[in-house]
Amino acid sequence: MIQEKTSRPIFSILFAVSMVHLLNDMIQGVIPATYPLLKEEHHLSFSQVGMITMVYQIAASIFQPVVGSFTDKHPVPYSQIIGMSFSLLGMLLFSKAHSYEWILFSVFLVGIGSSIFHPESSRVAYMASGGRRSMAQSIFQIGGNAGTAMAPIIVAFLVLPRGQQAIAWMCLFTILGQFISYYIGTWYKKRLQNTAKSTKRTIRVPDLPNSRIVTTVIILLLLIVSKYFYIASITNYFQFYTIKKFGISEVEAQVYLFYFLIAVAVGTLLGGAFGDRFGRKYVIWFSVLGVAPFALALPYVGLTMTGVLIVIIGLILSSAFPAIIVYAQELLPKKLGMVSGLFYGFAFGMGGIGSAVLGWQADHTSIEFIYHLCSYLPLIGIVAYFLPDLQKTAYKEI
Repeated sequence: MIQEKTSRPIFSILFAVSMVHLLNDMIQGVIPATYPLLKEEHHLSFSQVGMITMVYQIAASIFQPVVGSFTDKHPVPYSQIIGMSFSLLGMLLFSKAHSYEWILFSVFLVGIGSSIFHPESSRVAYMASGGRRSMAQSIFQIGGNAGTAMAPIIVAFLVLPRGQQAIAWMCLFTILGQFISYYIGTWYKKRLQNTAKSTKRTIRVPDLPNSRIVTTVIILLLLIVSKYFYIASITNYFQFYTIKKFGISEVEAQVYLFYFLIAVAVGTLLGGAFGDRFGRKYVIWFSVLGVAPFALALPYVGLTMTGVLIVIIGLILSSAFPAIIVYAQELLPKKLGMVSGLFYGFAFGMGGIGSAVLGWQADHTSIEFIYHLCSYLPLIGIVAYFLPDLQKTAYKEI
């Protein structure tokens, strides 16, 4: 790990990057939140709804490791502005899209914006952490989760009453995000200049054989498969599930989705604090496996208990991702951008593939069946037992 010159986090930068993450992910969260509207207006099947998510998520995932690897060698301080420009164009086209093909193209552009935004933003959070990396990553991540949580409420009260064209108002948030990103980019640029002047730059890496590092990365990716397949079932189809099973309105369904997403935001913050205090391995293990009993119970309960369980699931499940990101960064500290891009990209990709697979499954069975199927996914969390405890691992300096 790169030794930081300061022992205290730079909260002004952490809160700024978290706010931009909020705006970025709020814009992107509008896409799945509008699925009931798009399904009705464009006469889409569940498979087509899943394909929209898949196109967006694959665009967001494929390019993130590439962007991260590039910025490891050639940092781009103002990359957030570039990323949000793609999102701005994508959302503008999304609001005007009157065919399925144009919807796919517009969400593809939003995905490209996400792939540019996340790797360097995660690096900024790492640099401003002052050594408290899980806390810094959770502050960054909670912005994104809070933005995603706000999207269904914005759609329920701004977009649904006015129709698809009202999505264009979201472009104002991208412009605000670009102004904040300029402040972050200016700090980042100065930080790079100061680092370039410094001749003493020590990196501490875990003293583990390459085979163990590769195995550990595979375990982390497997945990992401479990986590993001399950999250895809909630973010993309939970509105349809509650409408179908309980007969509630679209607006009420958006509120239940909001319960889950705001719980995800809170759980992310708790996961970061617990990761620094108790160790990231144990937070990862508890987060993925600990949600299993609640996920298994969800398909069998009534509306009130569905609301309770979805909050508990969101709190527990979301606590893993900041710990996974920081764990991976500490495992491979010389490749921060590539690691951040790989894991964010893989998470987006698994969410997209999961959405497409589950949409196809819902068309061929029922929307309720996919929640019975997905309830077993958290059991994969047992593999976290085989992760090395990096807080007890010897390090070497290079």
